[in-house]
Amino acid sequence: MGEQQHVKFPQEVIDEYAALGVDLPALFSAGHLGNRMGVQILEASAEKVVGTMPVEGNTQPYGLLHGGASAVLAETLGSVGSMLHGGSSKIAVGVDLNCTHHRGARSGLVTGVATPVHRGRSTATYEIVISDEQGRRVCSARLTCMLREIGPLDAGSLPQEARLNGA
Repeated sequence: MGEQQHVKFPQEVIDEYAALGVDLPALFSAGHLGNRMGVQILEASAEKVVGTMPVEGNTQPYGLLHGGASAVLAETLGSVGSMLHGGSSKIAVGVDLNCTHHRGARSGLVTGVATPVHRGRSTATYEIVISDEQGRRVCSARLTCMLREIGPLDAGSLPQEARLNGA
């Protein structure tokens, strides 16, 4: 997925996770699947998550952006927003994803913008709009995540790349 340090997070959120020994950009990345698909998260807060994905390498046999690729981008962005809403004591688990594909994309980058529809104590729902480089809507998606209480994050239980200073 590239250089995660370019992700813009609210400072108070960075501070909350740093106090727990957690590298926030690594924790809230697109993960291994997103890496393979070239997903880049550009901006992340509970109010708005923005990310991009190349069309090239993520197409179906007709040369159009694969609907499943749009779903990966949508779920990634909505999950990041849900986790940031839930805070360090909760994890977000996707329970419903709905995607409507409006038009095809054959090249360039698509950009997804996730904004909250509902942010509660036990669920969070985000609308994700994916657009092509001309600003035309390619896909509209909605993701609902269950927010599960886990207590304070234990940096030792996180993948090595999400820990600060090798904790």
